[in-house]
Amino acid sequence: MLIFSGSSNRSLAKKVAKRLSLSLSEIEIHTFPDRENRVRVIDKVLDKDVVVVQSTGVSPNRYYMELFFILDSLKRSGARSVTLVIPYLGYQRQDHIFRSGEAVSLEVIINLIKTLKVDRVISFDLHSLRIEEFFKTKRIRLSHLSALSVFAKEIKKMGGNDLVLVSPDMGGIRRIKLLAELLENKTPCISIEKNRDLNTGEVESTKINGEVKKRVIIVDDVISTGKTLISAADLLKKNGAEEIYVMATHGIFAGDAPENLEKSIIKKVIVSDTIEVRKNRRFNKLQVVSVYPLITKTLEK
Repeated sequence: MLIFSGSSNRSLAKKVAKRLSLSLSEIEIHTFPDRENRVRVIDKVLDKDVVVVQSTGVSPNRYYMELFFILDSLKRSGARSVTLVIPYLGYQRQDHIFRSGEAVSLEVIINLIKTLKVDRVISFDLHSLRIEEFFKTKRIRLSHLSALSVFAKEIKKMGGNDLVLVSPDMGGIRRIKLLAELLENKTPCISIEKNRDLNTGEVESTKINGEVKKRVIIVDDVISTGKTLISAADLLKKNGAEEIYVMATHGIFAGDAPENLEKSIIKKVIVSDTIEVRKNRRFNKLQVVSVYPLITKTLEK
């Protein structure tokens, strides 16, 4: 097995390779002054099984183009099989038409992955069950992993019986119920109803379904601007919450998200390293936990 990494999350790729007693294989990624990329595989891949680690995040278009060139170069160089580890699948929140005239952007991405002859995809906490069907329809083998087991370990460290798990919207109820099962201590679950303006993206948390306790943990799949979480936290505070934590698999932290989350009433934000949080996007309340053991275990199967 050979492991290649794009430029989006080399720190995670290095952890995966080290766990498998390997080094990252050599690849050249050159960016021209006009921002075009040129990709060249240095190591010999003829008749080899290869793994590519490349996530997306704040710059999905950049990282996707880089990924597509890496995949094409590997197949042209004779790789026997290609496994794509894409911890955060960019455009996954555009998995259906919200308004007439829109593209189904995620399906376009999956079509490209299919065209580039990827044999297997490993990803984390996809936004909806519909996405798994996309891969199944395209006959791409998908290993859909979750960071919930990693978060469960962090919650157990917190201790106490005054915790409640919170979904910041109705779509995340299944997620917090799965996490509650992992905790094995009957941690109660509540949800928040929200309104989102499809034109501006502005979010307003309007109603809590369930009883708020002293300590609450808001659980989500992705943090982009952080506005949904901050709105939810403010509503929970008004209803009696004293300590508010956030756990989310994918930390994009777009725009002013780091500053806004740092200034918010949220006590701690815990995300996984499916997206590399660069130093200039980190903030004091942030804690990053790693999912590399889950990836290596899956690769070894």
